[in-house]
Amino acid sequence: MARTRVRITSLLALSAALLLTAGCGGDSGTSAKTGTDAKKEKPVVVVTTTWEGAFAKAAGAEDVKVIVPQSVHHAPDYDPKPSDLAAVAEADFVLYAPFEPYAAKIKEAAGSKAELVEVNLDNDADKVNAEVAKLAKLFGTEDAAAQWKTTFDAEYATLSEDLKASWPGGKSPNVVAQVFTAWSAKLAGADTVGTYGPEPVTPAQLAELSKKKPALVLDNAHMSTGTVLPDSGAKQVKIVNYPGDDLDLLPVYRNAAAELKKAMNAS
Repeated sequence: MARTRVRITSLLALSAALLLTAGCGGDSGTSAKTGTDAKKEKPVVVVTTTWEGAFAKAAGAEDVKVIVPQSVHHAPDYDPKPSDLAAVAEADFVLYAPFEPYAAKIKEAAGSKAELVEVNLDNDADKVNAEVAKLAKLFGTEDAAAQWKTTFDAEYATLSEDLKASWPGGKSPNVVAQVFTAWSAKLAGADTVGTYGPEPVTPAQLAELSKKKPALVLDNAHMSTGTVLPDSGAKQVKIVNYPGDDLDLLPVYRNAAAELKKAMNAS
């Protein structure tokens, strides 16, 4: 809690300088555009991480600025810089996830008039399509989002069919998934017999999950606590949720499929 208060205090202190700078420009200064006006031009979108950034790019946004570097695996641990606040001040939209508590404070500290948009960060295909469609409607980029959806759906179907053809013995494997990796089990057509997290697995949970005798444990690479079910015989698969700096969501699915296929072939 103390660290959080320090972060918020720092952000509010930085806001004064930014607001003074903005005031020097008078009424001719640049202001964020929202609603109908934002749709007339390509929107400026600021996102907290590459995950939101990939959703924005899929929705058709071209001017996307990422605040948290990809090297920071746990976004809430990041301390925003003055340059981050400056970027937010020029944005039309600021995208964040509910588990990133500083997003609203960033906008407030930057004095931005941007529209703050909460994004449901889940790589489940249905949820991705829903979020991309929602963002495209806000951005006024529905045509670009529709084209992306066509490519995404085709790629997803191909990967899923390939994984199902790799089931050990032709039977869907039982898996235990971290709550943010359940989407990869769905991609593989696997039977999710249990989930855990985001908190560390307790001894009681460990015993219960072990009883399920899963073949695979789908761990979250960004929140890993080590081997989840030691001595269970289950193979642990590292699933990466965040896209790279290119903000391309498709490699996330390709990489997950490759890891899952390798684990199933080794069964």
